[in-house]
Amino acid sequence: MTKKELQVNAIDNGTVIDHIPAAKLFDVINVLGISSMENAMTFGTNLKSKKLGKKAIVKIWDLFLKDDEVNKLALVAPTAKINIIMGYEVVEKKTVNVPEKVEGIVKCMNPKCISNHEKVMTKFKVVNNSPIILKCHYCEKLTDQDNMKMD
Repeated sequence: MTKKELQVNAIDNGTVIDHIPAAKLFDVINVLGISSMENAMTFGTNLKSKKLGKKAIVKIWDLFLKDDEVNKLALVAPTAKINIIMGYEVVEKKTVNVPEKVEGIVKCMNPKCISNHEKVMTKFKVVNNSPIILKCHYCEKLTDQDNMKMD
């Protein structure tokens, strides 16, 4: 019988974001603004994963993501899974879902788009989920997942 070990320590209360592609860890950190938080947190990358080969994980004590944060997460790491932890137990599991519309999160990559020159909220329609492709509401320029810049 083999002993099962955690690769990263458990947390008592907070959020665990698991199944992040290893190459997307820093995108997740940046899009969620984690680096400026004062909460205790753990990051792990290049961990073994049956599904992804290598994955990353983020554990944040005493933090629970809001819907807009989950939408941001879905744009950079659509394979991510969210576990809500209370008293060292998983009380809720969530999969991230790419929303149908994205507002105020991503910049349009068209330098001539009105959203880059006027004070208007960026708006996109998601035209493909995997890989993610967004269509700008104003100029109709397509932005793929590799070229997304967060607003």
